[in-house]
Amino acid sequence: MQETVTAKLLDHPRNAWYVAAWDHEVGRKKILARTVAGRPLALYRTEDGRAVALADACWHRLAPLSQGALVGPEDIRCPYHGITYDARGRCTSMPAQETINPSALVPSFPVVDRYRYVWVWVGDPALADPALIPDMHQMTDAAWTGDGLTIHAPCNYQLILDNLMDLTHEEFVHSSSIGQKELSESEFVTSHTDTTVTVERWMHDIEAPPFWLKNMRDKFPGFSGRVDRWQIIHFEAPSTICIDVGVAKAGTGAPEGDRSQGVNGYVMNTITPETARSSHYFWSFQRNYRLDSQLITTQLRDGVHGVFGEDEAMLAAQQAAIDANPDYEFYSLNIDAGGMWVRRILERMLLAEGRDHAPAPRRGAQLVR
Repeated sequence: MQETVTAKLLDHPRNAWYVAAWDHEVGRKKILARTVAGRPLALYRTEDGRAVALADACWHRLAPLSQGALVGPEDIRCPYHGITYDARGRCTSMPAQETINPSALVPSFPVVDRYRYVWVWVGDPALADPALIPDMHQMTDAAWTGDGLTIHAPCNYQLILDNLMDLTHEEFVHSSSIGQKELSESEFVTSHTDTTVTVERWMHDIEAPPFWLKNMRDKFPGFSGRVDRWQIIHFEAPSTICIDVGVAKAGTGAPEGDRSQGVNGYVMNTITPETARSSHYFWSFQRNYRLDSQLITTQLRDGVHGVFGEDEAMLAAQQAAIDANPDYEFYSLNIDAGGMWVRRILERMLLAEGRDHAPAPRRGAQLVR
């Protein structure tokens, strides 16, 4: 691919489903405050278990509702003057007066519980079709098990998407766990639709890196020998990336579809923009072997968490360098093909919303175009 100049960072679409929280984070004991795509939200559940997302600002004086209290089956009470709102955001009580001002309401956002997550739509509610939620069925399918965590990443969401769409960085950032030189040496195939991008890479007859060697021995005690390794990265707009990964004994048919002599996992990633320079990164590692072993589940979660910690440090340093060099541009190599298709999809989504591609510049910085 010819080297090309691209804009650095993209703003985030609003007409999209984003994960606001793990389902267990949203309840009635405490109201959860979380910013999704630039919108501060107050998240809670009604007494019948339905998740609610209201703008985290009271109609009266914009006091944060997340600091208030839940009253009755579904109402939330402002901590400042006691004004209450129902799950639709309509005022139900004004303690200081009997007549309720008909304009007293706060925005309420569409919410869906799915795949162990609470998804929120902060754009035009008329467009909030639950069928548009990205497919993450491995999170709840009985054939898979696993666990994950959340990273509060100090960077623009686009940097995380770039990181996940090109895994050749593993050779250098994760050299002690999943990295190996074959990542950069192997060929890959990129395909796309209007809303998805897939990057597929196979590495044949190679040594298993430490992470995968341990997993092979979890399933096949005493395993030694060479493996075939795969990484199939699948992006769904605007910011969900599920990566089909694994290794199998070399020459046993994994490239043709027989993975019985190997171990298979899915790295489930969905990234929620918080601000132009911060993101909520929800991830889980799901596997389809030794489903009954909580020990393996915990070891995998902790191992992947350590790997992602290395990514987090690099992404934070990258964001700091971008902020310090506002006149610099990005350049793209052949390994960036998947990320560039992601960028085109996001640009089209932003264009459909009538919005500019780039986030607002850092205060005090001047962009040179």
